[in-house]
Amino acid sequence: MKRSPRPSRAAATVTALIRAGWLTALTMVPAASAVTKLNVVLIVCDDLSDYITGIPGESGHPQARTPHVDRFAATGVAFRRAYSNNPVCAPSRSSFLTGIHCHESGNLFWDKWFRNPVLKNSRTLMEHFRANGYHVAGSGKLMHHFKRNVWTEFAHQADYGPLVYDGRNKIAHPSVPKPFGDGAIDGSFASLADVPFTGDDNPESGWIYGGWGKTVKPFRYAGEDDRDPTPDERNAAWAAERIRDLGSRRPSGKPFFLAVGFIRPHTPLHVPQKYFDRFPPESMWLPPITDGDASDTHFAGVRGNDDKGFRYFKNLVASYPTQEEGLKAFSRAYLASVAAVDDCIGRVIDAVDASPAKDHTIVVVTSDHGWQMGQKDYLFKNSPWEESTRIPFVIRAPGVTKAGGVAGHPVSLIDLYPTLVDLCGLKGDTRKNNRGAALSGHSVRPFLEDPSGGTWNDPDGALTMVFSGGRSSLTSDRSRWNADLDRQHWTYRTRDWRYIRYANGKEELYNHVSDPRETTNVADDPKCQQVKTLLRRKLEKARGIGHDGGTSAD
Repeated sequence: MKRSPRPSRAAATVTALIRAGWLTALTMVPAASAVTKLNVVLIVCDDLSDYITGIPGESGHPQARTPHVDRFAATGVAFRRAYSNNPVCAPSRSSFLTGIHCHESGNLFWDKWFRNPVLKNSRTLMEHFRANGYHVAGSGKLMHHFKRNVWTEFAHQADYGPLVYDGRNKIAHPSVPKPFGDGAIDGSFASLADVPFTGDDNPESGWIYGGWGKTVKPFRYAGEDDRDPTPDERNAAWAAERIRDLGSRRPSGKPFFLAVGFIRPHTPLHVPQKYFDRFPPESMWLPPITDGDASDTHFAGVRGNDDKGFRYFKNLVASYPTQEEGLKAFSRAYLASVAAVDDCIGRVIDAVDASPAKDHTIVVVTSDHGWQMGQKDYLFKNSPWEESTRIPFVIRAPGVTKAGGVAGHPVSLIDLYPTLVDLCGLKGDTRKNNRGAALSGHSVRPFLEDPSGGTWNDPDGALTMVFSGGRSSLTSDRSRWNADLDRQHWTYRTRDWRYIRYANGKEELYNHVSDPRETTNVADDPKCQQVKTLLRRKLEKARGIGHDGGTSAD
């Protein structure tokens, strides 16, 4: 669905820009092209679940402290039910930054997107903005697999630091008990004030930055107010400075698309002590986890108990006297990391708000996927359930969004690209040639204009795929992908239901009206068979298999 700005709104926008001094009579020919010169600031976090304020909903964490996201949401529209299309870093990002579903490109999991025969022949979001005359700047973790030439400028590649270095290897922080404390990334969490290996007389050991090359770059920490910036802080400072510079350019300057990718709350959960102090361990709240929560689910049966999420949960519980103590320790570090990245988000938004370009700059805050926090004996991303798939998705578009709006209709990351195309009036085919693919998603503009009642003629649910192995390739006539897609696991989330279908045919169904935390699988309940059948058809239609979907299952 592609919508052009209404004439009345376009005229009003041009008038406002003239009064602000951003347009002159010469730049108004044609007027439509002037209206499309909206800037974009895209903020992407990593592994950020619904543990934030600003997106009210059925789940989340009541102790989350994210005042900057909350303040920003009050100026735009927050989507209560926004979802990742593939809840793990690489495929999620290659999908929403190209605007093409993983099952439509065949880039199902960890392959490099720029080698994929469909994606390399399609414009990334960055390339499409460049083709429309934008200055395209980026820094941090955006695409999981970095490719420099899609950007006009790029500052810092992804850095997962600070990491712990023992003088020879990157390891988990020594304070994390084993067996959980095994691995420099997923098995580590600690305050930066707890400097490791301070007494070993090795100048190289301790905190380091998180590059993956052979060179070790120390991260200096002498105190909370005397230390190097974290990678996220460094990227926030870069973004704020570039926004100040790009936003102050006169009308002759190019419009800009600026994207910044923050690592936290991706593991390792290493952030300053002040953020840990906000969450006293003795008063930590944990989401309710019922006994036998995983007994009516099928994910372990198709993935095996050695899947990372099940293994991490088992190891965390084994590392502490009780399950509650282990989950509290990890949750505290996660919430501290969320609070830390919220400060970085705030710095970027403050720069936009202080810029003369504020009133014609779109700002988006989102994440690549969520994180499961022990529910169903699972501690990781890459699951088909709510906590792993749900994400923050907040948009402020001057002249379009209703301040403080909350949209309840399900949307997903695949809708980001077409939404920005719509809002910015971008022109041209997003395919480089006929070997590329058209955009998979739909503009969410109707919900930006009217969060509760926007007219939406597109899907009533969000589709997510969880990878289960195999590769896809085009058939010889290039008409479809091969049957590897049938090996994957799929979930479809409407306003009121989540339906899951695994590769072996097993199903799960959750009623979000009565069971928002998905504690009871009702797929075998005779009263739910009609809904389950309807949702199965909707999922198949979303996959491109066929069916008209029938009536609504909201």
